[in-house]
Amino acid sequence: MPINYSRQDLRGRDFSGNDLTNADLTGANLTRANLGGANLTRANLGSANLGSANLEGANLEGANLSFANLNNANLIGANLTRADLYRADLSGADLFRADLGGANLGGANLSGARLPRAMLSARLSGANLSGARLSGANLVSADLSGANLSNANLKGADLLRADLSGADLSGADFTDVRLAYAFRHRGISRADLEGVIGLDTVTGLVD
Repeated sequence: MPINYSRQDLRGRDFSGNDLTNADLTGANLTRANLGGANLTRANLGSANLGSANLEGANLEGANLSFANLNNANLIGANLTRADLYRADLSGADLFRADLGGANLGGANLSGARLPRAMLSARLSGANLSGARLSGANLVSADLSGANLSNANLKGADLLRADLSGADLSGADFTDVRLAYAFRHRGISRADLEGVIGLDTVTGLVD
């Protein structure tokens, strides 16, 4: 029977390495909790407070994190494939080498988040990525339509076939970014990218 910690106060608790598969943690307060290496496959963490929590190496495949607070959380190397992070607050979170393949980050707040070398073939439509550190990130086929990427660091990121239609790219650093097919057929030209840094080093940009 799945564990039920719904709406419980679990601040600072140590769940490192625990099997929390299918656990109900809806609305739970997990501020500064240690969930490093925990198995949270398909767990329900909707609206949970995970501010400054340690989720390094945790398995969150298919987990529900919609509306969750993950402000300043440690998600280094976490598996977030197919997770639902709709409107989650990931501001300041560390997602170094995290796998977000197939995840839903629509409307999520990733301002100031650290995502270098993250796997992000995800739905990021309307997400707030202002000032996010995305250097070297794999954003192949990512849906970034309408996303706020202002002042984001995308140095060396791979945006092959990504959808950037309607995205705010003002002040973003696109040095050595791979943009092949990202703008084709979407009516975006080099002129629309005024203020973007490093355009002279971008590969695959369609005029």
